[in-house]
Amino acid sequence: MTFRFLTFAGAQLLAVLAGWSLGDALGALVALLLGTWLWFLLDLWRGLRVRRWLRKGQLADAPAMGGLWGEVADRARRMLRQLVKKAEDSEARLQEFLLAIQASPNGVVLLDPEGHIEWCNQTAAQHFGFDPDRDLMQSIGNLLREPVFAAYYASRDYSHDIVMNGRGSTLSRPVRLSVHLHGYGEGRRLLLSRDITALDQADAMRRDFVANVSHEIRTPLTVLSGFIETLQTLNLEDHERQHYLNLMSQQASRMQTVVSDLLTLSRLEGSPAPGLTEWVGVQGLLMHCEQESQALSGVIGSHNGRRHQIHFDIEAARGVDLAGSHNELQSALSNLVSNAVRYTPGGGSIQVSWHTLPDGRAEFDVRDSGPGIAPEHIPRLTERFYRVDRSRSRETGGTGLGLAIVKHVVQRHGAQLNIESTLGVGSRFSIVFPASRLRQAAPSLMGPAPSAGAQRAKEAA
Repeated sequence: MTFRFLTFAGAQLLAVLAGWSLGDALGALVALLLGTWLWFLLDLWRGLRVRRWLRKGQLADAPAMGGLWGEVADRARRMLRQLVKKAEDSEARLQEFLLAIQASPNGVVLLDPEGHIEWCNQTAAQHFGFDPDRDLMQSIGNLLREPVFAAYYASRDYSHDIVMNGRGSTLSRPVRLSVHLHGYGEGRRLLLSRDITALDQADAMRRDFVANVSHEIRTPLTVLSGFIETLQTLNLEDHERQHYLNLMSQQASRMQTVVSDLLTLSRLEGSPAPGLTEWVGVQGLLMHCEQESQALSGVIGSHNGRRHQIHFDIEAARGVDLAGSHNELQSALSNLVSNAVRYTPGGGSIQVSWHTLPDGRAEFDVRDSGPGIAPEHIPRLTERFYRVDRSRSRETGGTGLGLAIVKHVVQRHGAQLNIESTLGVGSRFSIVFPASRLRQAAPSLMGPAPSAGAQRAKEAA
């Protein structure tokens, strides 16, 4: 301000001196007025430069000058730089916030007071079929026409969530969404969506599991209770009593098998996966499967008089070791072979083989000439207690848990279970083991391949 006063006073003094030197007092007065206007116009021009720069708002174009207007420009430049820095920081934080919302597994939609979409993340776009660019500022009511959502949105009662079908939901592959609206700001709303399809399926599986377990145990319990009442109330001959006791033993054995399989599944789900330190001879596993299958075929054949034609091609397994749990691997392989025997009619053929694939993996393969399985049942075969034919399964002594056990064992050993079947032709179940879990035993340690009879004699001893 002092500089401004001094420049103004200096301009007037110079004008008076110039006018006085050129004329009389009138000339000095005229020169004073001209000097005052000249200083004013110069000062006005400097102020206009600052105003023009402020209107453009470009920091790089700030005028370089001294005096009051120079100080104003300098201070304005510093303030603008601070504002730009704050705006950049706010924009960066906003982008980080939006990126965090984009990474959220839940859908997020921002609605203005009129219900128009101001922003949504990719998850919400997938849940509801939105186009994040095309559908901006579109009414949510025009895009989501589910009656349950329309009623929920119109009710203005957002104290609870609703469950509705998501985009692409079908009867065979349902998609279920939990949707919740929250009010915020001045009439704005936040729509959150969450895919609960897996939770619904898990809940349905839990209900089915409880119902199936109850049914599997209740049926033999009912039979046992009836037989016990019969033994308590009737005077029976020794052979009749023995007959009832045998039937009771069968039902008790059935319950024990169900409980044992359930405990096996629980152990598989709750224990760490087998490592690569324990090695199991594949040939021994397959020979055990062969003995079990022949024994089971004999039991089934005693009822219908026809045994199965069972062929094991296990020469390729000689000297091969498999890393994993012996009990788990034996259970998985035996389940596949015993299922083939149970569900193949007497006289049918069953072929079991082990062979190495070109990429170093190995495949355990079980083929049967049974009735086959319809395509719609194949994806669900490994579910607990799932049966294609319940009456047929119970006749053959199955619990409905065998393939569920196989699936868990296969997953724990990094293997792959394949199922192929054709109605009226037969089925093929195979397990492909990764090369990392296979090794070839040293030739000096292998020795001659024992026959099945010698192996049975060894085990009996």
